[in-house]
Amino acid sequence: MTAAALAFQQFSSPGDIDSPLRRALVECWVEVTNAGGAAGFPFPPVDVSTVTPSLDRLVDLLSPDTSRLLTATVNGELAGWLNVRRDCFELIAHWGTVHHVQTRTAVRGRGVGRALMQEVRRVARDEMGLEQLRLAARGGVGLEGFYGRLGWKEVGRWPGALRLAAGDDRDEALMILAPL
Repeated sequence: MTAAALAFQQFSSPGDIDSPLRRALVECWVEVTNAGGAAGFPFPPVDVSTVTPSLDRLVDLLSPDTSRLLTATVNGELAGWLNVRRDCFELIAHWGTVHHVQTRTAVRGRGVGRALMQEVRRVARDEMGLEQLRLAARGGVGLEGFYGRLGWKEVGRWPGALRLAAGDDRDEALMILAPL
C-alpha cells in the first residue's frame, strides 16, 4: 500500500460524523463481524439494524478529551477504524483503551491495521497526552501475535471469559502498549 493511498482522519465530536461516514462505519462493522472478526459482536450474523445503535452510542460519546474515532481510508474509501477512550478519573486518566479495531476484508494483509494502530499510538501520545494504551483481544484468533508485532505486551488473561457458542469459550488477552 502506498502512503499516498492511505489517509487517516480523527473525529472527536458527534457532529463530526456525517451520514455517509456513519453508513460506511456501520457497513464495515457488519462486514468485519460477519467475517468472524472480534469487533464487539460475538454472535454473527449481524445486520445494519443490530450494529447501528452501538455505533450511535459510540458516536454520542465522542469528545476531544475522552473519546476519539480514528478512520483509515484507501483512495477515499473507508478501510478501517477504531475508537480510543480515556477515563477522566484522576488515578487512571494517564492511560487509554482501544476499542473496535477493524479493517475491511478487502484490504486485509495490506498493512492498514498496522498503520491504524501506529496512528492511534501517535494520536494518544501527542494529542491526547496519554502515557499508555490498553486493549482486550479475543484469544484463539491470532490477535495476540498481530498486536505483539506492534510492540504490545500481553499482561494477563481472563480464561474462558468469552462464550461464543456452547463449547466455544475463549480467553480474553489483556494487552498494554507502554510507553507510548
